[in-house]
Amino acid sequence: MTIRQRPAARLLILDPAGDLLLFRFVPYLAGGPFWATPGGAVDPGESYAQAARRELWEEVGLDMDCGPEVARRVVRFTTLEGEPVESDERYYLLRVTGRTVAGAALTDLERRVMHSHRWWTPAQLAAPDEPVFPEDVLDMLRALA
Repeated sequence: MTIRQRPAARLLILDPAGDLLLFRFVPYLAGGPFWATPGGAVDPGESYAQAARRELWEEVGLDMDCGPEVARRVVRFTTLEGEPVESDERYYLLRVTGRTVAGAALTDLERRVMHSHRWWTPAQLAAPDEPVFPEDVLDMLRALA
């Protein structure tokens, strides 16, 4: 079986205190709740940077340049729709001045599965009470500091 390749743009959004924005997902097919960075699949014809900007608008409500790519990882997982994929994830670091999150254009799927958001301190990321993705996000942030 050939696994579908899924390019994705992910956002590492830090507030002035250095806390990281994560969304809580509750899958409706299987599996328990988890936390993940904002972002998602690159649409056909989009660059990673264009997808990052679109995802920032859709999920967080900010319309701004996401800056340069700061990290990359390739990971296999099963999507919320139950499809196994190999995702080429590109990460963009944004430092924001406030903590307002107002998803401007969530998809139907996102409205069903994205239940909340939270700004995580490094200490909270070191000992999460539910899974956090990417699992090495704290290491990623330390490498960028």
